[in-house]
Amino acid sequence: MKPRASVVAQKLLNLYRQSHVIIGGWSALNTIFVDEATPDVLTALAELPTGKMLIRHIENLKSGKTPMNSIERDLLPYGGMMAESASNLQIPERDWNELLSAISAFTPDQDGLKRITDLKIIKSFGDEWLNIVRAALANKHPEFLQQWAVIDQTYNAYKRWNMARDIMSQSINDRTRAEIQADMFEYETYLPMFGDEGKELLSKLRNFISSVKHIPEQQ
Repeated sequence: MKPRASVVAQKLLNLYRQSHVIIGGWSALNTIFVDEATPDVLTALAELPTGKMLIRHIENLKSGKTPMNSIERDLLPYGGMMAESASNLQIPERDWNELLSAISAFTPDQDGLKRITDLKIIKSFGDEWLNIVRAALANKHPEFLQQWAVIDQTYNAYKRWNMARDIMSQSINDRTRAEIQADMFEYETYLPMFGDEGKELLSKLRNFISSVKHIPEQQ
């Protein structure tokens, strides 16, 4: 069954927002955007927050205005504010040393995540710590970006694992069903990292969605 345009649109928007952790960067993402952005998907994108920015980027790619390995600065996710703020961010040398040491010693499990999130400098960045630190590393210590991507991936994997378990332990209403559909790409990305248990949980999410009668998109 062909995915609904709204589901594909949300998937593309999720990829756009997570561009900082996608292996292959814009070269990989832009190919997906061009291949999957059909007219009905673009219409659905226009209804989503920041969707119009992604539409402009896709139009630039299709017209050849933007190379397939790039994006215009004013169309960067979050308006490029993360990179801009990081370039002006003053992190004391002691905090840098502590952060870099923790990144080097990171283990991809909950204990490893806790050692990162317990750092004073991480707590000072609030909910955007993943993006802020990545931008700061890109500006001053790019050699740590690959290790930071592992931390980002681990954090998001446990986030989706916990969310999926919470969802399946409750009675699911129409709103929850829609949220599962919108985030299915992320569940498909991260749950298999938990082996057989993750795959089983992903299968339950898929079965729940497929058990719902499909409503065709209005033309």
